[in-house]
Amino acid sequence: MSPRPFALLGLSLLLAACSSQPEEETPQAPLAPSERKAGAAPQPLQAGQRELRGSLLGAPANSEVELALLVVDERGRPRGELGNLHLSGNGQALPFSLRFEPQPLTPGLRVELRGRASQSGRLILRLPPRTVSGTDSQTLGTLQLVPAP
Repeated sequence: MSPRPFALLGLSLLLAACSSQPEEETPQAPLAPSERKAGAAPQPLQAGQRELRGSLLGAPANSEVELALLVVDERGRPRGELGNLHLSGNGQALPFSLRFEPQPLTPGLRVELRGRASQSGRLILRLPPRTVSGTDSQTLGTLQLVPAP
């Protein structure tokens, strides 16, 4: 018997082994500014950057909270994103600091802060859209999450 069938079989097995998915070993990446721990020192704002600060009430423990600063039209449809932030709910007031780059707005457009909280991939809470006046740094105070429809 010739070695050719064995060589083809060996090559096929090698290709099959190389095409399998690697085991899940994700290295720990440094935390993004939006995911820093509460006691961490904040980084200074970069040139031209602005910031919205406040705290969210109602985010249960083990929930994923997402905030987005959007440019919307007069019908409330998103036309662009100025910045977003992902946080982990802990069952207490959740402080946030959302950084963004301001942009000039055309007539008929406005800036809104929107948010949502999900748990196990299911939407459970939302932040009613909040119009942000101007594109300067602001403190919004305490915002309440409400049940999602």
